[in-house]
Amino acid sequence: MLNGSRVLIADDEANARRILEILLRKLGCEVFSAADGKTALALANQQPVDLLITDLNMPGMSGLELLTALRQENHSFPVIVVTAYGTVENAVAAMKLGAFDFIIRPLDVEQVEMVVQRALEVRRVHQENSFLRDEMNKDWGEFVGQSAPMKKIYDLIRQAGPSKASIFIIGETGTGKELVARAVHSHSGRRGLFVPINCAAIPAEMLESELFGYVRGAFTGAHKDRIGKFELAHGGTLFLDELTEMLPALQAKLLRVLQESRIDRLGSNHSIEVDVRIIAATNRNPLIAVQESRLREDLYYRINVLGIQLPPLRERREDIPLLARHFLEKYRRSLGGDSFTMSDDAIRTLMAYSWPGNVRELENMMERTVVLSQGAEIGIRHLPQEMLSSPIPTQPSAAVDIEDMNLEARVGELEQHLLTKALTESAGNKAKAARILEISERTLWYKIKKYGINAGSVK
Repeated sequence: MLNGSRVLIADDEANARRILEILLRKLGCEVFSAADGKTALALANQQPVDLLITDLNMPGMSGLELLTALRQENHSFPVIVVTAYGTVENAVAAMKLGAFDFIIRPLDVEQVEMVVQRALEVRRVHQENSFLRDEMNKDWGEFVGQSAPMKKIYDLIRQAGPSKASIFIIGETGTGKELVARAVHSHSGRRGLFVPINCAAIPAEMLESELFGYVRGAFTGAHKDRIGKFELAHGGTLFLDELTEMLPALQAKLLRVLQESRIDRLGSNHSIEVDVRIIAATNRNPLIAVQESRLREDLYYRINVLGIQLPPLRERREDIPLLARHFLEKYRRSLGGDSFTMSDDAIRTLMAYSWPGNVRELENMMERTVVLSQGAEIGIRHLPQEMLSSPIPTQPSAAVDIEDMNLEARVGELEQHLLTKALTESAGNKAKAARILEISERTLWYKIKKYGINAGSVK
């Protein structure tokens, strides 16, 4: 059975269309019909199609002309042509234009069923291969982290992926919300595309047409039909980043789509059924956004079936060295240089920084470091001045695990940071550094040795 496959029939003979409709519906297909080539082309532009079966001889636009028009508009679904026994040469011409196969009238039920099944199987394989190529081309290596908060995120992704439930991802800017959404899609098994759209980056008056598409003449400048992100994501996942920036009126339309699984293109009276999983994200507190009328309460509860809260980088500091080395290697490869190492004092400085821009800020900093550095070791002198002068957070993170609450270790981290900062401020002058810290030089030397600080690299 071919449950869910969308088949379009183009034939000017009503009886011929009826026979094919009955046969295809018995196979479990969803069937659309057109009495001429122009209508078939319009239908193909309005909704997803998995297979077209077209008669060659039709008034207005022939089957060959329809096939040519479809290929010019980059439709990739297979086409089966129907021809009479005496005009097989026309079918051969259609094959040269890219038709998948042909069937001859009078129709043989078993032959039609066999050709249709083969065409849809080829379509499925092509879509699957395209999906796998997309997945292989993604930089999944940037999903880095072994801290306890990240392990919880990995578990949530594995559990949430196979379900059909909508997901709401909440996290500060730069925490990797889209990366998590892609990972959920990857674990879902859905064969359709992952389609992201940033609701804050598109003007409010254009966002509706981007989501739902439009028909020709819907507004000034709409010279031809255009599909929206929902249709593009049919069978896959639509990622709505910064959902709280969407206008309330459009949120109401989105809620209707979630409830009915149907969309209306702008300017059209024809509803289109879509199979799309929604993953939304925001960098705001959604409950506060509801209170401020930025987010509809009913939409919040409809999307927040599964919630994923991403930790900021300051709450998973043990991942910082892993991420820093990963980004160093990434940009080292792009420049074709030698491998880099990081000094201990540089790593400690990175771990002590508050990272308001989270992982994205760390990546940008590592790219800058690779571009500007000379030599194989990244030391504290390569880090931006604002990082060296940034105060250490004095309040412990609420996300610290109980086994990490070691007072001596935490005090040691603070001492190391202050020592490194003082040595940097004094350009490596030990006497000056000791005066800054208000300790003796002997104590300074003892602590440098205790923590293994490479004082010679601090300049």
